[in-house]
Amino acid sequence: MASISKNTKRVLIIGLVLILAATAIVLIKHKQPASDPAVTKSALSVDTITPSESLWPLTIRVNGAIAAWQEAQIGAEISGLRITQVLADVGTEVKRGQPLVTLNDETIVAAVHKQQATVARDKAALAEAKSNADRAREIKDSGALSTQQINQFLIAEETAIATLAASQAELENQQIQLNHTHIVAPDDGIISSRTANLGSVISAGSELFKLVRQSRIEWRAEVNADQLLQMSKGQVVRIALQNGKQIKGTVRMIAPTLDATTRNALIYVDLPKGSAQPGMYAQGEIETGMLSALTVPQSAVIMRDGRSYVFEVTDKQHIVQHAVTTGRRIGDLVEISTNHTGNDSTGANIGLNSILVATGGAFLNDGDIVSVSKAAK
Repeated sequence: MASISKNTKRVLIIGLVLILAATAIVLIKHKQPASDPAVTKSALSVDTITPSESLWPLTIRVNGAIAAWQEAQIGAEISGLRITQVLADVGTEVKRGQPLVTLNDETIVAAVHKQQATVARDKAALAEAKSNADRAREIKDSGALSTQQINQFLIAEETAIATLAASQAELENQQIQLNHTHIVAPDDGIISSRTANLGSVISAGSELFKLVRQSRIEWRAEVNADQLLQMSKGQVVRIALQNGKQIKGTVRMIAPTLDATTRNALIYVDLPKGSAQPGMYAQGEIETGMLSALTVPQSAVIMRDGRSYVFEVTDKQHIVQHAVTTGRRIGDLVEISTNHTGNDSTGANIGLNSILVATGGAFLNDGDIVSVSKAAK
């Protein structure tokens, strides 16, 4: 009887404990409020911004080659002489009149000396002829000399004058030939190529150097007929080089005709000296005017399935997804040029008063609830 009494007591105690536990669970559930999706669902914290309106340039994006403004060919004007000195190389910046090549001038120097002697001889002959002519003029009326003899003295004087003039002209020619043994730069600029080699015997007209005149370079962009109508001198151009560097230029000249094959025209854009290398191919933007733009930071625009989206926060902190078309970009700002309507957007327009998610839109979906940690100003 004692053993049965102990077991019964143990069962009663366990049953009492279970009843108390069940009662406690019921009381806890009774005190807990009804579930609310707005409460149970965790809210993502976001920063918000509002779009801004700015006056942005309208641009035309075209391609073109960078070339020398003008390239001068430097050659020899005499032939048969050997190069004794080469004083410039590719990349050398030169000034107008600076020596570039020296030629062997021994034969020309000798010819100059010979011609100087000839001029001296002809001057002496002229002095004698002039003296005879002067005496003939003095005794012309005396009858000591015949008219024929007097004429001979006068003609001899004229002949000596002409002979001296011819000798002096030949001397000048020889001196010019001597000057041509020193080939100089025709203008300021930078040497772009060199074919002159020490010891080479040159021929007249052979190219020795190419010179980028005044070190000026330009961008020659190709535009079609429609784009050509929007071009004018003085427009600002921004060119992106392959190394990521951007340079700024100005439209200098517009081609008066279009190419008959490509139906394109060339636009000549002056670039800063040394900003790029001739021969490069680059893309640029030509500013054709100014137009107002609705802009947002790049971080506020999310790409999904090949389309751009922004996320608007309503007054109830719900997310509304808008599909948009982006336009111009300057720095970290992007233009919203078109608001779409469709199944994936509300069709509402984005304006200056719209409150948009600044960052983190990649983690949001239409209808999500958020908490705003930093409100738009």
